[in-house]
Amino acid sequence: MKKRIFVLVAGILGMALMAGCSSSPKVTRVDADTQVDLSGRWNDTDVRQVSESLINACLTSQRVSQYIQEYASEHNGEIPTVLVGSFKNTSSEHIDTSIISKMMENAIINSGKLDFVAGGDTRSEIRTERQDQQGNASEETAAAIGNETGANFLLTGSVKAIVEKQGNTSVRSYFVDAQLTNIGTNRILWSDQNSDIKKVIQQAKAKL
Repeated sequence: MKKRIFVLVAGILGMALMAGCSSSPKVTRVDADTQVDLSGRWNDTDVRQVSESLINACLTSQRVSQYIQEYASEHNGEIPTVLVGSFKNTSSEHIDTSIISKMMENAIINSGKLDFVAGGDTRSEIRTERQDQQGNASEETAAAIGNETGANFLLTGSVKAIVEKQGNTSVRSYFVDAQLTNIGTNRILWSDQNSDIKKVIQQAKAKL
């Protein structure tokens, strides 16, 4: 009798162990540029596609190119500077828009056509450090106050989404805007919108 109970308990424990093992997640590594859509919501593929489109539109803009040439001729070959502002998310999804602005910033810097100056938290940290150096660093090495490079333009944008739903089918359309605004005159030098991201999501019907 005791032997049968032991075998039964061992069997139950074995089944529980197998069930625990089978519930472990399966992880598969894929290339970073692999398109993966699990929920139909905004994802890394959308970020890359939108950012590349807007970056190309900005760098090939005739107005931007003309301004850069005129600025360089008036400032001994120097190029204009840009401050990255906020990309607002007005959709109902959680979207980290800082990824979009950072991708655009990196690509434009690497193009050599425009320079960027630090803003936001980075600028605040730099200013705090510069102020701290005035009383704690030697006069020869302390960074001087009042020597910051003023930005010529502010890069801003927004992400909007329209969701349509009928029965088990929904359509999500995304609209991403970006623009360069002259800080001194408030004139918009460049503005564009990417509306290429559109997804149809078919939900499985609930089983009765």
